[in-house]
Amino acid sequence: MDQVFNYSKMRIGIIGGGQLGRIMAQKAKKMGFFVTILDPTPNCPAAQVCDEQIVADFYDNEKLSQLVKLSDVTTFELEHVDTSVLKNLFDEGHKIYPSPYLIELIQDKYKQKKLLDEKGVAVPAYKEIKTKQDLESFGFPVIQKARFGGYDGKGVLLLKSEKDTANAIESESFIEELVDIDKELAVMVARNIDGEIACYPVVEMLFDDRVNICDIVIAPANIDEGIQKKAIDIAIKSIEALDGVGIFGVEMFLTKQNKILVNEIAPRPHNSGHYTVESCLTSQFEQLIRAVTNLPLGSTKLISPSAMVNLLGEDGYEGEPIIEGMHEVLSISGLSFHFYSKKETKPFRKMGHITVLDNDINIALQKAQRAKNILKIKGKIKI
Repeated sequence: MDQVFNYSKMRIGIIGGGQLGRIMAQKAKKMGFFVTILDPTPNCPAAQVCDEQIVADFYDNEKLSQLVKLSDVTTFELEHVDTSVLKNLFDEGHKIYPSPYLIELIQDKYKQKKLLDEKGVAVPAYKEIKTKQDLESFGFPVIQKARFGGYDGKGVLLLKSEKDTANAIESESFIEELVDIDKELAVMVARNIDGEIACYPVVEMLFDDRVNICDIVIAPANIDEGIQKKAIDIAIKSIEALDGVGIFGVEMFLTKQNKILVNEIAPRPHNSGHYTVESCLTSQFEQLIRAVTNLPLGSTKLISPSAMVNLLGEDGYEGEPIIEGMHEVLSISGLSFHFYSKKETKPFRKMGHITVLDNDINIALQKAQRAKNILKIKGKIKI
């Protein structure tokens, strides 16, 4: 379908200018495309590497329309965006991937879970909350989740007993069974306009318990071949159920009974896929550009086992970022350092990541944990 696009003059629009948009723009520029991003922050991370920036809020319909009409294809680095104007533009024939109808579905975590369940994808038991009795219907402990707006651990609450319901989430929400988790897994899945699919290896995610943010990603996950195949099959089934075009992070729970349940899906590059920049023949970011422009998908072959560590802003600091320990960390063999060039750090804000490659995944993980203990991103202001 090359006739759909003039690749030599292609203009790509990206809604969102954070770290994901930054690396997406870098990969699109490598392929020769003209990149415009929309983000409310002037000189945001993606703006520093793209061709143009439209400075506007993600709910500014006029500017969203401007971006789409300037671009041959528009994609996303985040899902918290007004879909109303985007749906109209999509219906008029503008190329927006993933579809804004899919983005709207993903925005509502309850509807997302309900659709997957209806399509035969295994998910934790769940129930919409309409009354206090609904909140208590699964017993305790139970997980309560906001339907809209949650990310990086926000909008998720563990209710240990009935007394915790006094502090329950007040916005639209649902409850979910507390799963007996052995490992938290993820699979990046790419699907282009023609329906071609490519899957990356299954990875394991470790979380920072203080803020429930993904802390370390281990690629590949330490699971047997049967579980790996099952996880990939479920990930593909999930994206086909959504009729998704782009790249998707499928987060899963592996229970202690070896059952795989889909937690949720991100319709964009995902933290669990950062390792692919160094560790795979085609990164998740280039794969997204290939998918939304309907180019053949690249190989997802793992070049080397690796461990990725998120670099979060140190607790107790904010303001202009100061990186400590970089000289020592860069002496670690196989380590790559990524800094997102955000103007300000805040406690637990994602400021960068490191990836460590080694033929032995255990050694890669040891090196990554050592680097995590050394490298600190602080701010000029102590709070």
